[in-house]
Amino acid sequence: MKKTLNPEFNEEFFYEISLSELANKTLEVTVWDYDLGRSNDFIGGVCLSCHSQGDALRHWMDCLKNKGRRVERWHILTNELPRTVSHD
Repeated sequence: MKKTLNPEFNEEFFYEISLSELANKTLEVTVWDYDLGRSNDFIGGVCLSCHSQGDALRHWMDCLKNKGRRVERWHILTNELPRTVSHD
């Protein structure tokens, strides 16, 4: 979202994957402030998997229980960069 200090993201993600594969996957969403000519700043992120905690884990489990159905949740971004993401 350009030219705003308080962006709101209303994005949808669709993936074709078997339920058995999904149970062993992780979805990491990261948000970055890309600056032209300067280093990029990590704003926040959320990680959804069977290893998550709290609301993220509940969302993940609801997805696994509701095969083929849309399961929507709002997530607050944390300021911790997921371990599997590296941006230079």
